[in-house]
Amino acid sequence: SHKDLHFVHIRQGGLYWVATTTADSSPFTITEFLNRLSALVKDYCGSLSEKAVQMNFALIYELLDEVLDYGYIQTTSSDILKNFIQTEAVFSRPFSLFDLSNVGLFGAETQQSKVAPSSAATRPIQSSRDQGGKSEIFVDVIERMSVVIGSNGVLMKVDIEGEIRVKCYMPSCSEIRIGLNEEFSVGKSQLRGYGAAVRVDECSFHQTVQLDEFDSHRILRLCPSQGEQTVMQYQLSDDLPSSPPFRLFPTIERDSAGRLLMYLKLRCDLPPK
Repeated sequence: SHKDLHFVHIRQGGLYWVATTTADSSPFTITEFLNRLSALVKDYCGSLSEKAVQMNFALIYELLDEVLDYGYIQTTSSDILKNFIQTEAVFSRPFSLFDLSNVGLFGAETQQSKVAPSSAATRPIQSSRDQGGKSEIFVDVIERMSVVIGSNGVLMKVDIEGEIRVKCYMPSCSEIRIGLNEEFSVGKSQLRGYGAAVRVDECSFHQTVQLDEFDSHRILRLCPSQGEQTVMQYQLSDDLPSSPPFRLFPTIERDSAGRLLMYLKLRCDLPPK
């Protein structure tokens, strides 16, 4: 707070999203609004970056004009807003080595050549309206791993936060069903079946996900709206089913000038495929 102003901010895509208010409104409401606003900008601009925002100032102004009216939130639904937004997104495709999917890394035949390039889902949802874009749907699993490794190389603490994201380019999508491993279990409950069990400590679902088939068959049912949404979030800590995908080897030396030199060697243990 500063004088009569309250500042609320989040950080997304390397950018600060800031809201100011003079009223005594709920900070959690504003935080949720900023999260939804950044998701909207990502849907309409294709990606979240400083360059994308600079190139699409007019579009973002138009979005804000429809989303907020004299400081009151009207809607944050991509589906409803597409009827009002006229400005087309200026789309710049970030260069990615993995876009050369038919080449394979260093000319080798890799698993990467069999999947969609990582930038396939980073185009604006509106471009599919006029330019005859494909009616596609992408399902991504994104995991963030936080690891504390001792100086002797021993794992001290491991946390994994994951989410299943769906990005839909279909103008109207009736229903999709996402099937998880049947051996998927939540919490320390009894593991079922004989296959390789997949366990998470806890998980939460988007409000549109219907869970009537989840307990019996591990199936999520939903009718996705256009744009990107997080269908499921999960957490796992400490008791990992397999070793981390990389190892860290630290060495510390003292040189003649009395300075400490620290080398961190990172080794990837992922199989070549």
